[in-house]
Amino acid sequence: MVEYCVDKAFLEIVSDLCNLRALILESGNMEKKKYGTSSLSVIISVFFFWGFVAASNGIFIPFCKSHFNLSQFESQLIDFAFYFAYFTGSLLLYFSSQIFKVDILNKIGYKKGTIIGLLISVVGALLMLPAVEVGSFPFILTSFFVIGLGFSLQQIAAQPFVVALGSPESGSHRLNLAGGINSIGTLLGPIIVSMILFGSVSSATSNVSITAIKELYIMLALVFLAATILLGVAKLPHVTSEEAFEPGMGALKFPQMKWGMLAIFTYVGVEVTIQSNMGELLKQPAFGSLQSSQIDKYISLYWGSLMIGRWTGAIGAFNLSKVTKKLLTVILPFIAFAIILFVNHTKGNDVSDLYIYAIAVSVLVIGFLMANEKPARTLMIFGLIGMAAMLTGLFASGQTALFAFVSGGLCCSIMWPCIFAMSITGLGKHTGQGAAFLIMMILGGAIIPPLQGKLADSFGILTSYWLPVLCFAYLAFFAYKIKSILTKQGLNPDI
Repeated sequence: MVEYCVDKAFLEIVSDLCNLRALILESGNMEKKKYGTSSLSVIISVFFFWGFVAASNGIFIPFCKSHFNLSQFESQLIDFAFYFAYFTGSLLLYFSSQIFKVDILNKIGYKKGTIIGLLISVVGALLMLPAVEVGSFPFILTSFFVIGLGFSLQQIAAQPFVVALGSPESGSHRLNLAGGINSIGTLLGPIIVSMILFGSVSSATSNVSITAIKELYIMLALVFLAATILLGVAKLPHVTSEEAFEPGMGALKFPQMKWGMLAIFTYVGVEVTIQSNMGELLKQPAFGSLQSSQIDKYISLYWGSLMIGRWTGAIGAFNLSKVTKKLLTVILPFIAFAIILFVNHTKGNDVSDLYIYAIAVSVLVIGFLMANEKPARTLMIFGLIGMAAMLTGLFASGQTALFAFVSGGLCCSIMWPCIFAMSITGLGKHTGQGAAFLIMMILGGAIIPPLQGKLADSFGILTSYWLPVLCFAYLAFFAYKIKSILTKQGLNPDI
């Protein structure tokens, strides 16, 4: 009987793998026939840039703090400028549409919207050259703001664009692919930036030349420009939304939207603030007294943790048997972890001290198995695990505390889709507007890191990590609250 069950499970897994291969081939042939695989590749490349630049800030912030003799609060203004631009861009687009009574992005099309966003980011990257030459920190913040402004428009336009490049049935698969590319950017960003700025990821010095910074942002400007040109010449349709323009703020009538906006604000804020303040944390004797040039592997591991969780979460998008899903849920996180170790090793980092992090990856696997693909339960579990991780970091010491803080990336990895999906449930014709409001709440990445920086200046960097504890507590509460809200509206989803 046991042998029969094992054979049956094995046959199910083989069948699922064959079906998955057929689905990928069918989807690829369809995309190639309709638009060309290169078109999808080009538009997905912008997801890589979002992750690359956002994760690289964790390396650039400690340098700016030292170079300009900043307080911890002032150093976090880099994140403020970058993420406040997301809010500003979304808000400008919203009010412009209200004034002219037309959805501006829908009118120009998602392709042109993405191209305009890329060109704005090119300008922002080029602004960094005179900014570092004159040594003006406000000028540098302006450059980050302009880059973020471009990213804001790209974010709003590129996501529905990816869904539109093919059949609606396979749209979620393309978005999962785009999310995986974004995670690769977050993994490689800190390592590549550290090599450009410090010459070697294993360097023990923190000396950075102005020439190195210029080279970095010239490189970014060129890749933004290359993506713009490739996207411009690619044969893509004029994609727009079919949803009618809805004036006013009808989406805010729904309590799930109000609570959800605060949840997105909190989630983005805690995801960014943990790693943005980590550079200062690692300089403390209790965490190794590391130089700015030595922190990249931990920043890379933090953002790589998001890749681990997102790849694991993407399993649910495929029509696989329960046995196959559970098997992949156990195996895939460790494959992703191995990739993180390999990338760091090939760049010259000593990864022997990172092996113990497999314990945190095991906790992630257990969390996914307990959540059973239910959004509210998933958010509740990882909100509570996030709280426990931050409290462990606060009260433990050495590597235990360090990896507890880093594991915040694992907890954050799966939160965005859970919050987003539950917040727009039941909005009907206001769904598009609600989605735009949620994107505005990326503002959390601009507010919470400087707030933690202020706490660090007043009470110490370690004590400031009580703020992430509170953030994870709210996210766990939101998971509890959203279920009752949707049930009262008669929606009662399987969450």
